[in-house]
Amino acid sequence: MLGMVLAAGAGRRLRPYTDTLPKALVPVDGETTILDIALRNLAAVDLREVVVIVGYAARAVHDRRAELERRHGVKLTLVHNDKAEEWNNAYSLWCARDHFASGALLVNGDTVHPVSVERTLLDAPVTSDILLAVDDVKTLADEEMKVTLDEAGHLRRITKLMDPSEAYGEYIGATLIRPGAAERLADALKATFERDPQLYYEDGYGEMVSRGEQIAVAPIGKVDWVEVDNHDDLAKAREIACTY
Repeated sequence: MLGMVLAAGAGRRLRPYTDTLPKALVPVDGETTILDIALRNLAAVDLREVVVIVGYAARAVHDRRAELERRHGVKLTLVHNDKAEEWNNAYSLWCARDHFASGALLVNGDTVHPVSVERTLLDAPVTSDILLAVDDVKTLADEEMKVTLDEAGHLRRITKLMDPSEAYGEYIGATLIRPGAAERLADALKATFERDPQLYYEDGYGEMVSRGEQIAVAPIGKVDWVEVDNHDDLAKAREIACTY
């Protein structure tokens, strides 16, 4: 199984930090970046072969590759998304389809969370080929990627476009992809971005559910984490990253 980090996004709401850097390389604890925390977490659960999907300002990741490998004891493979500034991340994850065929623990490159999230996913019982980390404690609003479950506890819907009061919780940007799901996930992602290039990879999970797939969720418990979309999120990330 590989580690995988989705780090192709531009992060325009974080300018000027992202004028020349991808969002994943914005510092959150001294010189420690969001990508550093992701790689540190993956290494801590012994996932030392890591695929990083790059796009916007990809050269900055290439330039730091050797140092990131040395610092975290990992080997990085960089996959380039040639449409990172035009299309959304359903296409971005599809670009790594040949790699998640080996199985992958995927984390978003804009999420700051402790390694307990990775451990929760890896320790969960095998009930489906795809397992989503979900915060079922947080009070939700409009921006979050919300989920609802069916009677068996599997994913029913995943979207931002949902009344928060209807949601079970928030998908936090971490997924365990088992090898058996790879071909079906790749096909669902392709159908998703061909339908609308601005859709999220989470819409690919929704596509799988619509095809009759079962996708399980793993509640992460009460955890300090944040998706870094704007300067307020960045301030929170800098408060909590130093506590991990």
